Amino acid sequence: MTETVTEILDAYRRGALKPEDVVARSFARIRRHGDPAIFIALRDEADVVAEATALARDGQTSLPLYGIPVAVKDNIDVKGLPTTAACPAFGYRPGKDATSVAKLRQAGALILGKTNLDQFATGLVGVRTPYGIARNLFDDKLIAGGSSTGSALAVAAGFTPLALGTDTAGSGRVPAAFSNIVGLKPSRGMVSCAGVVPACRTLDCVSVFALTVDDAMAMLNVIAGPDAADPYSHPRPVGAVGRMPDGVKLGVPLPGQRLFFGDTLSAKAYDEALARLTSLGAKIVEIDIEPFYAAARLLYDGPWVAERYLVAKALIASSPESLHPVTRQIILAGAHRTAADAFAAFYQLEELRRVAEHTFRTIDALVLPTAPTIYTVEQVLADPIQLNSRLGTYTNFVNLLDLCGLAVPSSMRADGAPFGITLLAPAGADAALAAIGRHYHAATKLPHGALTRGK
Repeated sequence: MTETVTEILDAYRRGALKPEDVVARSFARIRRHGDPAIFIALRDEADVVAEATALARDGQTSLPLYGIPVAVKDNIDVKGLPTTAACPAFGYRPGKDATSVAKLRQAGALILGKTNLDQFATGLVGVRTPYGIARNLFDDKLIAGGSSTGSALAVAAGFTPLALGTDTAGSGRVPAAFSNIVGLKPSRGMVSCAGVVPACRTLDCVSVFALTVDDAMAMLNVIAGPDAADPYSHPRPVGAVGRMPDGVKLGVPLPGQRLFFGDTLSAKAYDEALARLTSLGAKIVEIDIEPFYAAARLLYDGPWVAERYLVAKALIASSPESLHPVTRQIILAGAHRTAADAFAAFYQLEELRRVAEHTFRTIDALVLPTAPTIYTVEQVLADPIQLNSRLGTYTNFVNLLDLCGLAVPSSMRADGAPFGITLLAPAGADAALAAIGRHYHAATKLPHGALTRGK
């Protein structure tokens, strides 16, 4: 079956497949799946087929993403489609593509539509949206994760082999884990955020969802690069992906610091992941992870929630009822932060960054659970803030500490839910993480996403 970017491109170049065939297959799968909460806006199929036909007529099969369908999170601008950030009252029609989307088009990608998300990218649960709660592909009682909910599901269900998300506190990693796919959070500033509705502008990253690490890196190579339109972008080269180094040192929390909130299945799955890494030649090194947890606590206790308030400030003042009630509650907490609060948090974070730097002098990367557990939709609706906070245990500190991250599938738990791990390293080590993640993912022998489940 031609599902991955590599397989589709190979089929195109052999003449065994045409871009319009893949587009038609994508739309057929979307109709058959029948979950209207995955996309907020879907392009007309005839328009995308016409675009695919024109692309094939031009014959530029050497383009890196020639004829590859892509889904885009609806806080990233796509010309011709509204940007809502899952808040209809905020919605607008952009006059041009976000930089990342423009680069995808130049590389031959075909944009299918805009995907659902936790409103204003505030949440890791996928339920804070007026556009419906999308179903987890493995158990429809479970959350699909967020905030890049629809983008992860579009890839896992086989609608598109690639999707754009965003990641501020785990939004590009948690839904990947809950959908059994790869979630790549690049080094901060590697990919331009021009044309992206900010969550926390100083921390935001455009992220990648894919079925394989190789596909994720292919997309990253297309969208990476400095951009004068984004003052937070950096000229950080992606680098070439080599083989997994022998004896790579992977840091893990001390046993007493591993948090699973009573979820014995996830705890067991993490132990199994470490055993597999050891069998692949990695050396497991126990570290004190408390400084990383301390950085994570700063995200919502510190000034960064005030950045979220800046985005929705005018809307809250004029029409507070237009926001999701949980989103509004979280964002309003940023309205009364002081400059003194901000500087106190900046001082503390700088100290924690030094500790993290010292830790990474003894290891090559951290390997952590992507999420400590998974909850049902009913559980999250009943306790929306605390359970969401728990899901960010291993993700909230990453952008604050300027780390890059790669979430990869690890196993299927005994209850049928997917479990994933995340590799983390200092900014600039994206290719090094990909080398480890690619080898590990192959060793799991897991199917891609939910493609074997008839979705």
